[in-house]
Amino acid sequence: MARRKPLVTQHLENISREALEEYQDIIKDYIRRRQGIYALYRRGKLYYVGLASNLRSRLNTHLRDRHGDSWDRFSVYLTIGDEHMRELEALLLRIVSAPGNKVKGKFIKSENLRNKVRREFRKRQREKESELWGGKSLKTEKKKKKTRKKQIKKSRATGRKPVMAKYCNERIKIRANHNGKNVTAWIRKDGVIRYKGDVFNSPSLAAKAVVGHAQNGWHFWTYERSPGDWVWLDYLRK
Repeated sequence: MARRKPLVTQHLENISREALEEYQDIIKDYIRRRQGIYALYRRGKLYYVGLASNLRSRLNTHLRDRHGDSWDRFSVYLTIGDEHMRELEALLLRIVSAPGNKVKGKFIKSENLRNKVRREFRKRQREKESELWGGKSLKTEKKKKKTRKKQIKKSRATGRKPVMAKYCNERIKIRANHNGKNVTAWIRKDGVIRYKGDVFNSPSLAAKAVVGHAQNGWHFWTYERSPGDWVWLDYLRK
């Protein structure tokens, strides 16, 4: 089992500004040429959050720059490499309010779920409203669903209802690796899987079309659960 790489390897917290000024030679031995996240405080409250590839140099700069008279204590969190530092800084700035930071943190690539959640809220509200007023609207929706089901194209191998129909309410891109190459397919809103112009009613049938023999499609195809996070299609059933 691979050993998990830590995000923070060493830290130094709640140190006074005076200690940094008077004992720079001691502190610099631990933080010089080290990268990580740092925080500046004033009277026990967070004032500023930042990242630096050279923490010693950055803290010394903050003794003299526009933040110089605005903080009295500091903390540093040392990391191995800087791969996730900027996103970590952004995460902290979005959680806490730091008056010294003028710019709100931005993620490199993250999907905002707000609109999707709002749509689900509205859908639930419409369902409740239809129940309060005799369910007429709900019956109309059910009728529309039945019509859509009738319009679903049959698979070339079977006429079964698409397996993915109950797991999808939007178009989903799926992919797999076969013989060292990435192959891509799409799950339509009606649950039908489209691959190279053909349609299939189950992940396994679509996988068979790729490899040429029976294959468990739930553990063959992956989908992007969130930006950059590709997981087995089976996760949709959990």
